[in-house]
Amino acid sequence: MAVLANVTQEIIKSADEKSKALMSEAEAEIQKIAADAGSKIAEIEEKAAVKRDEELERLKRQEISSAELESKKIVLAKKKEILERAFNQTLSELESAPAEKKLEQYKAMVRAVKDIIPNPKAVMSCNDSFTAEELGVSSVSKDSRIAAGLILQSEDGQVEVDMQYSTILQSVWNREIKTVSDILFG
Repeated sequence: MAVLANVTQEIIKSADEKSKALMSEAEAEIQKIAADAGSKIAEIEEKAAVKRDEELERLKRQEISSAELESKKIVLAKKKEILERAFNQTLSELESAPAEKKLEQYKAMVRAVKDIIPNPKAVMSCNDSFTAEELGVSSVSKDSRIAAGLILQSEDGQVEVDMQYSTILQSVWNREIKTVSDILFG
């Protein structure tokens, strides 16, 4: 029986050693898996942090760009408003000039078209009361659609030159708007 006890002891000892070896291998495998998992988790977290930072940066740039665009729109609208006010104020000052000044300007208009229309007739605002003789034209008629300035026509009505203040100012304004804008906002 002693031999049987020895054999049993040997089997138990061998099983114990194998069990410990398997446990040790399992523990090493668990640690390796845990280390790999920890490494993968760290890598995933790092990639997620990079993506999050990139997305935050993209959103920040987008917000800044959007704010800058809105700001430019507001500034442009204000500039347009100021330019329109300047145009309207200038036109108002021209239209409300004293009669002597208007007469002087109207005579200059008539002289300016004499090469095109030798003996023009004038159409003017109902608010003006200049005679054909004062203007140096063949006749004068009035039109309620004219605020100030003249429309000069040939006797047969075939040739017409629009010298209304609004028309002249609009022409100058269109030609010089960049210069005016540079002066006002430069």
